Amino acid sequence: MDFAYDARTEELRARLLAFMDEYVYPAEQTAHEQRARLASPWDTPQVVEDLKAEARRQGLWNLFLPDAEHGAGLTNLQYAPLAEITGRSPQLAPTATNCAAPDTGNMEVLAQFADEAQRKQWLEPLLAGEIRSAFAMTEPDVASSDATNITTHIEREGDEYVVTGRKWYISGAMNPDCKIFIVMGKTDPDGADIRRQQSMVLVPRDTPGVTVNRAMQVFGYEDHYHGGHAEVTFDHARVPVSNLIGEEGGGFAIAQARLGPGRIHHCMRLIGMAERAIELMCRRAVSREAFGKALAQQGVVHNWIADARVTVEQLRLLVLKTAWLMDTVGNRGAHTEIQAIKIATPRAVVDIIDRAIQLHGAGGVSQDFPLAELYAGARTLMIADGPDEVHQRSLARREIKKYL
Repeated sequence: MDFAYDARTEELRARLLAFMDEYVYPAEQTAHEQRARLASPWDTPQVVEDLKAEARRQGLWNLFLPDAEHGAGLTNLQYAPLAEITGRSPQLAPTATNCAAPDTGNMEVLAQFADEAQRKQWLEPLLAGEIRSAFAMTEPDVASSDATNITTHIEREGDEYVVTGRKWYISGAMNPDCKIFIVMGKTDPDGADIRRQQSMVLVPRDTPGVTVNRAMQVFGYEDHYHGGHAEVTFDHARVPVSNLIGEEGGGFAIAQARLGPGRIHHCMRLIGMAERAIELMCRRAVSREAFGKALAQQGVVHNWIADARVTVEQLRLLVLKTAWLMDTVGNRGAHTEIQAIKIATPRAVVDIIDRAIQLHGAGGVSQDFPLAELYAGARTLMIADGPDEVHQRSLARREIKKYL
């Protein structure tokens, strides 16, 4: 395994780092100020649109998509250090480069499983950053950590599918630019194979029967830059049969294909979040005094910073190994490592950000620093894309199986 960055990765890293310094970090405060003046909190601040235009002009666009026809054609190993950089400003940089969830996963689904008409109608405008999208799987009334539990019905009536169900924490759905939902529901609820009961259909936002009920908060944050997280009702919403993605019964497999890359993208960005926290911790430590000496001279602060650095280096190597395996043996061959990084990275990064908050005192929980928002985002990823305990269960079973 050689994790040295190749020439293309180094060149893109240099351009992306410069873009962050020159455009993204200065825009963070501007975006907050502009959002406060918007007619709706879900509208996109102009500075975000400006960042998108500049990123596209510089060729820092759709970096996540390995398909060279539609994206940058990068491998997972090439994309990993770039995602880490955007993770340093998770509210702006992923959106600015058109690499923000849930659009990334949805674009991957459309690129891999959609037919030509579906790709033209929905993938092309998503690739161009003209619209946003949402992935509707999680439900409030069942334990959605087991995707076979979902109760939303997708019933065929003639040339239409009728979608009925309630979803929540549907990321991006509050954004008025969100024009399409990929909805997972059951087309064969009584089927013998519980992993063949589900299908996915495309449901345009303006379909009669689709209601975005409310925004769901995350630790009190509405996560405007992510497009919010909504509770959505589908009340006999009708779409053409041609809106089916792939085949009936293929929804579970498509979801798994979608979540594999999504999990590693989250972990890549989490490392960037940890790096931002370490930077803020060090800057705070050298600029503040307590009990007669700089915080940087306090032994406990030394321990926090040293432990954070060791942890990040370990996590980065594990993420790079996982990316390399995904490139060389595929997602299935990297299953153990994908689950390992999904377990290890969020909990470790939460701890690093928590130490940074502690070092900042009251400032750490305030809106004057990004730490509280980083904490909320990192802690949520211990639940999102499958809670830690589900991955631990699966990983442990795989380990034990070797000895049976």
